[in-house]
Amino acid sequence: MSPLVITVLVLVGIALLVAIGYINHLVENRKLEQARQRADLLDRCRRCSDISESMPGQFMSPALKLLLSRFELALGERLLAVDKQNAQIKERVAELRPLVAQGDSIPVRNAPQAILTEAKAKEVRFLFEALHAQLTRCTQDGMLPRNEAQQWVKEIRHLLTLLHIDFFGNLGQQALQQGQPRQARLAFERGVQYMRKQADAGRYQAQLQQMENQLARANSMVLETAQPATDENSELNDGLKALDDDDLWKKKNLYDD
Repeated sequence: MSPLVITVLVLVGIALLVAIGYINHLVENRKLEQARQRADLLDRCRRCSDISESMPGQFMSPALKLLLSRFELALGERLLAVDKQNAQIKERVAELRPLVAQGDSIPVRNAPQAILTEAKAKEVRFLFEALHAQLTRCTQDGMLPRNEAQQWVKEIRHLLTLLHIDFFGNLGQQALQQGQPRQARLAFERGVQYMRKQADAGRYQAQLQQMENQLARANSMVLETAQPATDENSELNDGLKALDDDDLWKKKNLYDD
């Protein structure tokens, strides 16, 4: 065998090894990408389901339930495309299809939840933040038209305002029931101030009037008792300060344009 033939064979062998290595690299990369995609879709499905099931009933509407079910169904179908053997997702997709088909008649079984502590208020706020994150991702993925997404961002802001109103009102009523009119007055004052500073304050006129009446009642009780001022540096002084400071709606929003 001539040196030329040997050289050609060696070069061909090297080329084959390089080609095999490159093909293996592509295959591994594809497997990694599919695994990443499966994990991402599974996480998003779980988050949509958690939001849908955990949202307090006073903030959950048929339209919101339908939106979350649509998201979860679309994500589940995408997941089945890369993970056809996932029996749990198959079962969930089969459950969601008839629910989504009901449209605005979709059943809402979320029970109302009392918002009586700052911890509970933060918990619900985190649900709104998670909802906003899924709304953004699904809009970027083409699951939701941009104009519809803009309307939902406004609706989430409205729900966040209702959360504040619910919290301050409940905290004030709880203080009255416990014979603490000063604490009640502080809670109602915070609620009134919060509603008055809203850009669309007129939307909350009924709630504002009710809380102003509660504030007047609490103030009268304080004047009647005429007790020395007590230390009010409690959980209430912070109220939802964390919600105000960390309010996700103060951040630049994709849909504000």
